[in-house]
Amino acid sequence: MSIQRKGVIAFQGEPGAYSHEACREARPDMEALPCNTFEEVIEAVRRGDADLAMLPVENSTYGRVADIHRLLPESGLHILDELFVRVRICLMSVPGRKLDEITDVRAHLVLLPQSARFLREHGITGHAAADSAGAAADLARSQAPGEGVLASALAAEIYGLEVLAHDIEDHAHNTTRFLVMGREPDLKRRGHGRMMTTFVFRVRNIPAALYKALGGFATNGVNMTKLESYMVDGNFTATQFYADVEGHPDDSNLRLALDELDYFTSNMALLGVYPADPRRHG
Repeated sequence: MSIQRKGVIAFQGEPGAYSHEACREARPDMEALPCNTFEEVIEAVRRGDADLAMLPVENSTYGRVADIHRLLPESGLHILDELFVRVRICLMSVPGRKLDEITDVRAHLVLLPQSARFLREHGITGHAAADSAGAAADLARSQAPGEGVLASALAAEIYGLEVLAHDIEDHAHNTTRFLVMGREPDLKRRGHGRMMTTFVFRVRNIPAALYKALGGFATNGVNMTKLESYMVDGNFTATQFYADVEGHPDDSNLRLALDELDYFTSNMALLGVYPADPRRHG
């Protein structure tokens, strides 16, 4: 009897990273594959070593994830789902330690300012680490006295550490948006909830081209939830735009808006059509 292969979803970071947590939430039945870089995540899917990629694109506190919008159009992958994950920061240490014994913590640079109030109130000094989950693994090996780590509860579970304080982030709204991506697009799903469409485009070199290209979304009542620009190949005269809109390309209003966009663009590529995460609208 043949054994059915378990699906694999790739993420960037060490086991226990917040991207790993997102994999567990979105695809709990799949094996999570850690990768060193976003490029390695994408290549693992393209090569067939993984079936899906879990990629963070933006954070409610820190904005977009560096380089990710540059990588997505060139990846050859397609967005299948979005996932909003609350960043819940835990302070952890080796079993048996108490909170008042912790004098120093290590964490990824972005987590330290998010927990500044808690650390200040407890007289704890924060130190930047390349990766929070990696810092948890290092502490589990070193058993360094007086040291803790800021990371996810999953990291504590994986490395056998004890959580001394939960949800210590300064802002309860801190959320990261992830995209689940695969080799093949899925344009057929409609479901009962809202749909999202993501695409990139470059406008033609004519006066007011961007204004005219976007006008179709306004006149056809399409809600554009994101529009970002970035240089292409470091060229100041070549600008590409990344956009998220509500709706499905088969919807009459979005179809008309995309037709109008096509007229004023030199290049347009659809990155994905997928259900909106229910947490998108609160």
